[in-house]
Amino acid sequence: MRRNLVLFLFFVCSLITAHTYAGNDIKKETFAYSIKGSDTLRLDKYDLPAITPGNAKPCVIFMFGGGFVRGTRDQQSYLTYFDHLVKKGYTVVSIDYRLGLKNIDPKTEPMQFVSLLTNSISIAVEDLFDATSFVISNANDWNIDTGTIITSGSSAGAISVLHGEYAIANKEEQAKKLPENFNYAGVISFAGAIFSTNGDLNWQSSPAPMLLFHGDADSNVPYDKIELYNIGFYGSKHIAVQLSEKNYPHYFYKIENAAHEISNTPMKLNLSDIDAYLNQLVENKEQKIINTTVKQIDKPEMKKDFELMDYIKSNFAH
Repeated sequence: MRRNLVLFLFFVCSLITAHTYAGNDIKKETFAYSIKGSDTLRLDKYDLPAITPGNAKPCVIFMFGGGFVRGTRDQQSYLTYFDHLVKKGYTVVSIDYRLGLKNIDPKTEPMQFVSLLTNSISIAVEDLFDATSFVISNANDWNIDTGTIITSGSSAGAISVLHGEYAIANKEEQAKKLPENFNYAGVISFAGAIFSTNGDLNWQSSPAPMLLFHGDADSNVPYDKIELYNIGFYGSKHIAVQLSEKNYPHYFYKIENAAHEISNTPMKLNLSDIDAYLNQLVENKEQKIINTTVKQIDKPEMKKDFELMDYIKSNFAH
């Protein structure tokens, strides 16, 4: 029983990312937005000043993946996505955040690991909120519409932005770091989930409209959910079901027979779907639920019914 708890707790810490970039007229600037102990946290702002000069622009704040262990804000694989958004008229802000599991000992006791993981997510959300406040404080100089700030993340970064929105929707203490009554205009998650030590999720108010990409054969981050006692990791399918039950606007993009590559591939292959979400649910605030299912049939049928050990092997076998 104790071994199962250890296995469950350790599989959640290795959620990874992986694209290309072609922009030449895009202006990139780097700013330090916060100092936390010995960590100086920076962000890169990508902008195309020639687009809609003088008009406040929407903004996407992006968080990289890497299991709260590794990752960089300027990874080459994200730049096609940034380039597309900037040319669409958005300012993109890609941020550092503290990696709370960077030096974790694999022999860590189960409940200590629960605490470390919970803290890792918490400090990542804290850094997201600090970066958001920094963007808001510079909105006039940066020509940003503070009413249209969207979060986006890959894998561990997706976990962080989903947790941030969950904190706002539930009026958690951490959300008080943001301006009063602030909420993001949207959340774009590439293979994310929400980790809970209090049982199932409970949305106390309507969150910002979400775009949830996930493969149903993901053995790194649960597509649906995995639970052990009061501890659970709730993936995109489970979140989408809950949002549908409450009639909260969202877009769930399910890819059948696809694994954790969906933490990355939509940033290159699904730009038109991202545009549709931004146009309909964010810019036009349409009250709708969109469900899209795509099946990959050019490869053998993949395993989808995972045991706890499957997640462990996927994350730690290499």
